[in-house]
Amino acid sequence: MILTVTLNAAVDRTVAVPNFRLARRHRAVESRTVAGGKGINVARALSLLGRPVIAAGFVGGPTGTRVLEQLREESVLTDFTRIAAETRINLAVIDPTSGDQTEINERGPAVSPEEVKTLFERIGYLASGAKICVLAGSLPPGAGDDLYARLIADLGRRGVHVVLDAEGEAMLLGVRAGASMVTPNEREAEELVGQEFADRGDLAQGLKELVRLGASEAAITRPEGCVAAVGEGAERRLLEIHTEPLEPVSTVGSGDAFLAGYVAARYEGRSAEDCLAYGVACGAESTQHFGAGTVDRNQVERLLGDVAVHDLEVPAEV
Repeated sequence: MILTVTLNAAVDRTVAVPNFRLARRHRAVESRTVAGGKGINVARALSLLGRPVIAAGFVGGPTGTRVLEQLREESVLTDFTRIAAETRINLAVIDPTSGDQTEINERGPAVSPEEVKTLFERIGYLASGAKICVLAGSLPPGAGDDLYARLIADLGRRGVHVVLDAEGEAMLLGVRAGASMVTPNEREAEELVGQEFADRGDLAQGLKELVRLGASEAAITRPEGCVAAVGEGAERRLLEIHTEPLEPVSTVGSGDAFLAGYVAARYEGRSAEDCLAYGVACGAESTQHFGAGTVDRNQVERLLGDVAVHDLEVPAEV
């Protein structure tokens, strides 16, 4: 079984507004409202890909109930921890004429030490049946920047493969705690390693630094695919995986679809190259849908043939 943990769940509303401008009145031509948060998006995609998954995390209030009802309608199994405060609502505005997207995310509800303790115990219980655990998204106020790191340490002792997708201090502490795989985007990776990536040499250095900080493996996601450090010791390889970008309907949640694809293939015991290629195909296919975490399994298989995997070419001194 695959376990996803979303500590800052949301109801995500996405609207399409042609020629969107600030300080103007607009009418949306399309809209969709779904249960959201990175881990939930990953769980949705995993379910659509036919993998066994349970979504866990925090939910609270009527909005939290709506999250659970939405996931139930999508046949996603859940085991969330109830909190006193209200789950947040996020808004994404897509301009189909320009392809630009604007996201407005609420900070999220505060959680108490007692609620964190209950969550920690519940994840420990669920981990007994989990092969892989995905920790993804922002942390709510009160959770503490070290919560992911604490979960990673506990899950690692239980033999669970932990994939982390976060940012800021929570991501850094999680990397140092020894996450099995980390999947920041370029901006997040630059922040983690303290340098901008101007070329492939910089990307290679960034991957090596993520591993040096404590991650077993790392993938830095990019619009056209990803670069990754996989394997251990003398067997470690730096890879570049890419495909031709598709004309997008929406790119919201494409990174979550990549993560779901990687985990789906990892769950089946595929090679690192195949896992990353499947992730890139899922990320690309998800851009053809309106709403995060939506993928068409048959179309993913079709796109997989267009994904290229090769060694990351860098200058000799890197």
